[in-house]
Amino acid sequence: MDDDVLRALTEERADTVAQISALTRDLDGIIEAAAMVATDDEHDPEGTTIAYERAHTASLLSAAAGRLDDLDRALARHAAGDYGRCESCGGPIAPERLAARPSTSTCIACAAAR
Repeated sequence: MDDDVLRALTEERADTVAQISALTRDLDGIIEAAAMVATDDEHDPEGTTIAYERAHTASLLSAAAGRLDDLDRALARHAAGDYGRCESCGGPIAPERLAARPSTSTCIACAAAR
């Protein structure tokens, strides 16, 4: 199981890094496009505004960065031998919870209490 956990965390981290890279390129493209266009997209009936696209992509990028941070902390806990222990109460985290959220740092009871 230990190798499976490490493999899952490492694969999820690689996927998240790739997602961050793609979202960063998208955001850079949106910002560049906005700088080159001098139109009033706020009142364009044809679709979403550049401001909306920029905010949406920035939000996705922020969420992915948070997920990467969670994964890095989970990998550090794994290396320290603390993976699967709740950071709040010190008890074990249910295997089902770890399977659903490999980067989680709390058991269900402590997560619900937040």
